[in-house]
Amino acid sequence: MSRDTPGASLRAALARQGQGAQLLAAACPSRAVLSHLTSRWAVLVLVLLLSGTRRFSELRREVGGVSEKMLAQTLEALAGDGFVLRQAYLVIPPKVEYSLTPLGHEAAERLAVLVDWIEDNYPRIEQARAELAPQNAQNAA
Repeated sequence: MSRDTPGASLRAALARQGQGAQLLAAACPSRAVLSHLTSRWAVLVLVLLLSGTRRFSELRREVGGVSEKMLAQTLEALAGDGFVLRQAYLVIPPKVEYSLTPLGHEAAERLAVLVDWIEDNYPRIEQARAELAPQNAQNAA
């Protein structure tokens, strides 16, 4: 059975040639990037930054539920991987802005598709959860 997923044929060709990241391999260093990029807060931050540059306080306010510490760690990881640009200004009070790099913009656009899919299909997801809840409870017992 073949799966027609975006980039699947390219990944398969690279795998045959021994090139590219091998995310399924336990020692693959790109797993850290995958973890940073798909973390709960990173997805929301990246999609939010698609609409423009934000200050830390704006991000904290707009990304409901994120703590200051988690937001700082998320932004640090995303900046370290080259997805987010941190611009500090030498003013009082201190001013720091975050924006997407070209790489970050590309990644955020792809994540936005996933976010849109989740929002569009959330009723179906809830229905599936409700239908499977009795079965899952029985299997856990």
